[in-house]
Amino acid sequence: MERILTGKCSREVLLGILVSFCLCFALLFLHHSTPLRFSNWVNILGNRHVHNIFDSCSGRYIYVYDDLPAKFNYDLLSNCKSLSSGTTSDSDDNKNMCPYLVNMGLGPEIESSRGVLANKSWFTTNSYLLEVIFHNRMKQYECLTNISTLASAIYVPYYTGLDASLHLWDTNLTVRDASAKDLLKWISGKSEWKRMWGRDHFMVTGRTSWDFRRTNDSSEWPWGSFLRFLPESKNMSMLSVEGSLWKNDFAIPYPTNFHPAKDSEIIQWQNRMRYLQRPYLFAFVGAPRPGLEKSIRGNLIDQCRASSTCKFVHCGSKGVNCNNPVTVMKVFQSSVFCLQPPGDSHTRRSAFDSMLAGCIPVFFNPGSAYNQYLWHLPDNHSTYSVFIPAKDVNDLKNVSIEKRLLGISKEKQLEMRTKVIKLIPNLVYADPRSSLVTEDAFDFAVMGILERIENVRQLIREGKNPSIGFADEDSLKYTFPETLE
Repeated sequence: MERILTGKCSREVLLGILVSFCLCFALLFLHHSTPLRFSNWVNILGNRHVHNIFDSCSGRYIYVYDDLPAKFNYDLLSNCKSLSSGTTSDSDDNKNMCPYLVNMGLGPEIESSRGVLANKSWFTTNSYLLEVIFHNRMKQYECLTNISTLASAIYVPYYTGLDASLHLWDTNLTVRDASAKDLLKWISGKSEWKRMWGRDHFMVTGRTSWDFRRTNDSSEWPWGSFLRFLPESKNMSMLSVEGSLWKNDFAIPYPTNFHPAKDSEIIQWQNRMRYLQRPYLFAFVGAPRPGLEKSIRGNLIDQCRASSTCKFVHCGSKGVNCNNPVTVMKVFQSSVFCLQPPGDSHTRRSAFDSMLAGCIPVFFNPGSAYNQYLWHLPDNHSTYSVFIPAKDVNDLKNVSIEKRLLGISKEKQLEMRTKVIKLIPNLVYADPRSSLVTEDAFDFAVMGILERIENVRQLIREGKNPSIGFADEDSLKYTFPETLE
């Protein structure tokens, strides 16, 4: 994938002119001022709050490490045949990410959707490429700066997940962690690092945060890299498709297959989802997890198959391709509710696909959405979803999913679906080659991380230790509520 030169903010030029003018004025003022008065004037000029008067990017500037060694990003794309596109290590088909890198990481454009999809802004997107999509979106961010001292945040364009995937199955843990250590050595040597010792730095990954928090090296098969437990990394924030228990990991939406290039495309899609006929009360698209003893999926599949109002799509079975967006979206568009149980981890890309289709998600674990996507989803989860608590399969023995959903009135269904459809812009990543007025998932993620870093700065201004609580473990994050809303 070719590099695209980043255009920095023209606002910097205006700001430079304004500051130069003020300095000239201050020098003239010196002839008629005492040294004390002149010193006060210079202090006022140095106050960042003065910039707010002139600069709409004040507090929003982001500095990007464009000089990051290519081995941490672009070289990985050049070596795409060695990158896994899936989660297994033994399939030749899965060891080739190259087809998905086209269109700036969005993947191949879907040419024929048999009427399921509405326009040309649909792609076969690999969720692991979120870090590439995010980087390409960042190149178009309106408040980029080449002056790191102006920046409110520093973005590290490290393709974290792609790099980790090269050695996730390597039994030599030293080899598995080598690249992460090299990255942190490079970053910690930069002058920008020393301003806040990395607490204004953030990176993005298309994998779950758990893939970078290996906790037991003595186990028979320790999973993941040690990146997020390395000292320098603890001072940084990571945005990923699923956060961990640690407070410096933040969840942002999985990329869907819809990447609008125009604001009108979002509106058109929302209108279409409002007026679809939905013959199924509920649906489940997925596969059982027989290897997971406490998985509730088997129970949900049995209930779905036993109901005439449920549609089950068995991913992985003969003739069923759930990697085809048309297959999945057709079912979601035909259903009022979509079951979203945990899988290998708490979260699922399917949850975002279903909401994109206007299907009300049904969650069974608070870690599947409510405690994850705090920047993108409402605090009041009952406005857009149904929660049926189930820590394990035993909790569903006396629960009828069909009866539970039938108990929700048509008026309430409409209200919830209206909210889901309204949320669609928050959950999609726009085409990096476009410029939308509508704020998308990228914009909400940027606003979230800027607020996070500003809160840290406020602690420093108050004379408090910013390391306290910054990267602590939150053992209560996935606690089930005692009562339902």
